[in-house]
Amino acid sequence: MFNKNIKLVLAGAILGLAIWQFVEGNIGNGIMFILLSAIFIFLYFKNEMILLAFLRLRKQDFPGAKKWLDRIKNPEAALTQKQQGYYWYLHGLMVSQTNITQAEKFFKRAIKLGLAMDQDLAMAKLNLAGIAMTKRRKREATNLLAEAKKLDKHGMLKDQMKMMKQQLKKI
Repeated sequence: MFNKNIKLVLAGAILGLAIWQFVEGNIGNGIMFILLSAIFIFLYFKNEMILLAFLRLRKQDFPGAKKWLDRIKNPEAALTQKQQGYYWYLHGLMVSQTNITQAEKFFKRAIKLGLAMDQDLAMAKLNLAGIAMTKRRKREATNLLAEAKKLDKHGMLKDQMKMMKQQLKKI
């Protein structure tokens, strides 16, 4: 919605307003303005369009998620580096069902830009391993699968990795 720099300026202005309210003796208003500025600071680090696209993907609504991601014009200027990583990660997840070559590019770009959570990075590498496996690149798929296993500390992707290893043996 707002550029990342505008969000910081708004947060600073609202924080200044909160300090002014504290000086005037309006403690309740000051606390409210501090909470309001915290929202803009939160949205600086987590883009609202990406959050809404994640919510749509959880409901398996790919067109809805694409609609939210398409609202981000010029992601290089509007997003921080980690947000750009998630932007391309979400594009890769949506395209992986139809066009694996394009999905591979999106996932590689997301990994290069960086993802904040190890679980998301493991998922991206697992998807890349699956794409490499379908393209008959066994060595690359094995390496990516090993990297994904290291990143999956909670064992959430254990079943998918086991199934992929069985499929790799067949190649």
